[in-house]
Amino acid sequence: MPQQDSLPLSGIKVLDLSAYIAGPYGASLLADMGAEVIKIEPPDGDNLRKYPSTLVGESRAFLGVNRGKRGACLDLKNPAGLAVLLKLVETSDVLIHNFRPSVPPRLGIDYARLSQINPRLVYCSLSGYGQSGPLANKAGYDQVLQSRTGVCTSQGSASEPQIVYGSVVDYYGAALVSNAVTAALLQRAQTGQGQHVSVSLLAAAIAMQAARLVVAESEPRSVNRDMRSGGVTGIHPTKAGHLYISANTPHFWKALCDFVGLHEVAKDERYDSVKKRAQHANEVVPKLRHALSAKSAKEWEAIFGDEVPCSAVRSIEDVFEDDQVQEQELIANHVHPSIGAYKTVGRPIKFGAATAPQKPVGSAPTLGEHSALIMKEAGFSDYEIQAAIKQGAVTSN
Repeated sequence: MPQQDSLPLSGIKVLDLSAYIAGPYGASLLADMGAEVIKIEPPDGDNLRKYPSTLVGESRAFLGVNRGKRGACLDLKNPAGLAVLLKLVETSDVLIHNFRPSVPPRLGIDYARLSQINPRLVYCSLSGYGQSGPLANKAGYDQVLQSRTGVCTSQGSASEPQIVYGSVVDYYGAALVSNAVTAALLQRAQTGQGQHVSVSLLAAAIAMQAARLVVAESEPRSVNRDMRSGGVTGIHPTKAGHLYISANTPHFWKALCDFVGLHEVAKDERYDSVKKRAQHANEVVPKLRHALSAKSAKEWEAIFGDEVPCSAVRSIEDVFEDDQVQEQELIANHVHPSIGAYKTVGRPIKFGAATAPQKPVGSAPTLGEHSALIMKEAGFSDYEIQAAIKQGAVTSN
């Protein structure tokens, strides 16, 4: 896959053995930064391919988190399939997987072995709960970790916990994978040595709650009390549609009151801080919502402009036509062998030093789409490629 020389990770080769969301999307973020990413799947493919979708022959989720990669399909339990992977490791810079800690040694792809083949390899293990401890070999999933780490009770309450949909733990885990790998590559540039880097969904779920997970020895057990803003900041009904408003600062609070005609409320000392407004939410919020009922959410959005942080609540489909999203080129056009033309997320990071024209990030691969080509690039002969395919060690299409 052609790489853009001006992107920071141009020339870096990544083997992505991970499945589902966190690991694959972490690898896609590396592809966004110029890395060549090869997705290595087992004969049955990434389980995410099988998730329910209205698309014919492919999963929307798989396409979304595997952009910018080439694909190979190897049976690592077959010696010939494992031999292909080990050959690829020789010339790769990074390997990412999300196996439980006990699995890589059984497959013969643990860091101890692969670092002997390539001492410069950055080996990133993504797991549910970390590389050690009583839960190390337990399977971890986004919403399981949300439930374990307090996200669900914070989203709802102890009596009515609620899941945060959108795989937020997975996506934050992906960001940690990308961050950890790039940091390890930077250190390798200084030392010449690769290393084993570990990331977990548990760590992601904890780290993303840094503003909440602070407790002093002198205070009671409850820590949720600081994270609510009394109902003013939040989603409100309007004449048509819903509007999210953020008005915690004195400036934004005054501007909000002025725009909606609550001048006396703005002057009232009982409501002149976030804490006071939270204490009197049953008085303030009804006044605000009554005022907002005079216009639609999009009308208020236009009226508030830059003076009050807000947004009309839109659907996910609306994102594709959003003027700001289009201006920032955050949605890109792709063509897929099975589903044809489609749109998905574009490159989310802009690099000012990138001087060469940057081609759009490529589509997600079909299962085994580039297996034969990748083997040929690694030095395998046509005979060896066909033999591996006939043995079932490699799938190619």
